Amino acid sequence: MQDTYRREINYLRVSITDRCNLRCIYCMPPEGVRWTPHSEILRLEEIETIVRAAALTGIKKIRLTGGEPLVRKGLEGLVRQISNIPGIDDIALTTNGLLMTACAGKLKEAGLRRVNISLDTLKEDRYRQITRIGDLSAAWEGIQSALDAGLHPVKLNTVVIRGFNDDEVAAVARLTLDRPLHVRFIELMPVGSSDSWAAGRFVPAGEIMDALSVGLGRLHPAKQPAGGGPAKYYRLKDAQGTIGFITAMSDHFCHKCNRLRLTATGGLRPCLYDEREIDLKNPLRQGAGHREIINLITDAVAIKPVQHHMLDGWQDERRVMSQLGG
Repeated sequence: MQDTYRREINYLRVSITDRCNLRCIYCMPPEGVRWTPHSEILRLEEIETIVRAAALTGIKKIRLTGGEPLVRKGLEGLVRQISNIPGIDDIALTTNGLLMTACAGKLKEAGLRRVNISLDTLKEDRYRQITRIGDLSAAWEGIQSALDAGLHPVKLNTVVIRGFNDDEVAAVARLTLDRPLHVRFIELMPVGSSDSWAAGRFVPAGEIMDALSVGLGRLHPAKQPAGGGPAKYYRLKDAQGTIGFITAMSDHFCHKCNRLRLTATGGLRPCLYDEREIDLKNPLRQGAGHREIINLITDAVAIKPVQHHMLDGWQDERRVMSQLGG
């Protein structure tokens, strides 16, 4: 399935909940967000129906997100159902990892292939500061559980923030030396309530690369780990893992964007930075079948913009990142 700019659309990010067990400062306000009533959240069987229809349009990759997807009951069953849908060849999960220890093995058995885990700092006090309530040791246990379960690759997402954790980039990159971890340094994006907070804290990927080259030596171009994605990957000499850079701000990758986003409330959004959504929930609850859902997915692809407009600031006053699936 191609959009109007001839980009192949084969990747669907599915937010299965707007709830989260953390309150990260670049994602939501201190008091958190007002949780959406359960009746307005897509039921798991509705998600399966949408993914089944999406597969018929050419969607092959599914990423389950939140909020924090591990707080949603029934996740294991959902993964198993999606893994049995013809045409879906990759199921991934984005998580903060705090609840991973109890379920990594079960999710792997159900069909989950790989996982991305947020890790913005290696310092306990900073972790609690940026997450407001998080426990770094629990996140590390989750990372190790993912490795032990054979979820591969295990990618670590690190949002680099000037004046907060930009002095840790070398330490985070060193994690790839003796572990099969794939660190991705992500440029800070102004999203939702963090829009004004992000001002002055942006660190371009080029600056991070320069700091790593000075501190750790040459970065060698590396093959992408499984899952592809927008990151450009490098490797330190003799390292087990890789180092990636996601340059959404300084060098956007919209020309090869292959994704759609399904919000927890059933809106199909063709671009994170575009308010337009196609409602799938209400048609589903009114009896829409696969053909009608396929037509709605096609409608969403047709309005996918040529690129985002992040430099203009966050335009959607209704939602924050945790409500959109990241």
